[in-house]
Amino acid sequence: MGNNGQRMKYGKTLTDANIAELSGLSGFTPDQVREWHSGFLKDCPTGKLNKKKFVDVYKQFYPSGKAEKFCEYVFRTFDNDSSGNIDFGEFLIAISITAQQEPKRKLEWAFSMYDIDRNGFIEKKEMKKIMEAIFDLLGEERKGTNSPELKVDQIFTKMDTNGDGKLSKDEFVNGCLQDEYLRRLLAPSAS
Repeated sequence: MGNNGQRMKYGKTLTDANIAELSGLSGFTPDQVREWHSGFLKDCPTGKLNKKKFVDVYKQFYPSGKAEKFCEYVFRTFDNDSSGNIDFGEFLIAISITAQQEPKRKLEWAFSMYDIDRNGFIEKKEMKKIMEAIFDLLGEERKGTNSPELKVDQIFTKMDTNGDGKLSKDEFVNGCLQDEYLRRLLAPSAS
C-alpha cells in the first residue's frame, strides 16, 4: 500500500479522493468505505486504534482464551507503518483482505503475520511463537501429540518442499492451498 514507503494516512476526515483511493485498494464501494469509516470513528474517535484497544476488542471474541500474544501478532500485521497505531486505511485494507473470498490473498496476509521478523521467510521459531499464541487464544491443552512443537514439525515436514528449514511465501501459500487441515489450522478465514 505504499509508494516507495510513503503511505497516505487516513484520519478522522476523508476527502472524496481518499474514499476513491480506499475503494480501489479495498474493493469496497465508496458507500461501504464511508460506512466502515463511520463505525471506525465511533470505536476510535481519535481516528487511530492503539494496541490496548485492539486487544480489548479481540478479547470479546475469545473470552475464555488468552488473546494478548496472538493479538500482538495480528496488530503488528495490521500496523503496516509500525507506528503503534492502526489508522483507518490500515484497518480497512486488513478487513478487506480477511473478508474477501480469495484464499490465496488471505494466505499471503497470514504469511505476513507468521513472518515475525519480516525477512520474507517463516522460521520454525517464528511458527512456534504463533502456534503457542493460537493455543493460548483457543485454550488448547499442550500435551502429547497436541503440542505446538509437534504441530510446527508436522507443518514444516509438509510445507518445506526445498528442505532449507524455513518457509517461503510460495511454500506457505501452496502448502495451505493443497492441505485442508493446514489451511484450517494456519489460516481459518482462508478455508
